[in-house]
Amino acid sequence: MTRASVNRTLARLYWFLGIVLLLLLASKFANDVPGMPPLVISAANNFYDFMRDMSLLIATGGVAYISNIYQKRSNFVESLEEEWRNIVRTKSVLLSTCEKPYLATDDYLAAYYKVSETIDTMRIVYRNAGETEDLVGLYPYAPLHDMRRALQTLDPRIEPEITSEKKALVRDAILQSFFALRETFLEELDLEEPQHPILISGGRRIKQPGAARTARDLQDRQRKRQDKSAASRPDVDALLSRLYEAEQRLERAPESNRAEKAP
Repeated sequence: MTRASVNRTLARLYWFLGIVLLLLLASKFANDVPGMPPLVISAANNFYDFMRDMSLLIATGGVAYISNIYQKRSNFVESLEEEWRNIVRTKSVLLSTCEKPYLATDDYLAAYYKVSETIDTMRIVYRNAGETEDLVGLYPYAPLHDMRRALQTLDPRIEPEITSEKKALVRDAILQSFFALRETFLEELDLEEPQHPILISGGRRIKQPGAARTARDLQDRQRKRQDKSAASRPDVDALLSRLYEAEQRLERAPESNRAEKAP
């Protein structure tokens, strides 16, 4: 269930609830309206009593209906995410095929079947645009077919000797199609900007090595408590202690020296 269909369904539900609430409000105060015919007052009172008696059942049905809507939305998003992962894997397979110095028939067929599979699995997410009972419609994301058509120009059964220039051209065509697809395909996922992004190149950790005093004190107490009992393997304890101390000295060393000291 796409975001648009969810919004349409919720909008209809909100309108229905608003109308029902207005009718209940009118029914509640029908007796206070001067000049109201007795038949209308009786019908309003009966409607109000009926809705009051059925309120629990109506509320339960409404909650179940809304839960069903969001469950369908969740299932749709999961299918969409899996399809996108499939598209990314397909892109990687196609690009690696273009980078092969000698393209064998098996390599080409594996890439072709992969993109063909991705094209077909789109059916579990979207139907064709403009599809009717009599018309097939248009494939919803044409760049996938562009990627397939570009790959087909590298078929070694048709052209055994494929130049590196042609492979580079096909690779660029696949990338252009993938970028066009990515620009719109992920819009349905309601992605948001990260709260703590790292937007600079060459970012590094700002925090310094070490821990709070409370953690150090707890570490010392645990060490003293353990030292009171005899070790079953003193050689293992000695090895681990030596490795830990060496690692701590390396972490405390300036960054310029770490690369030289690292194994």
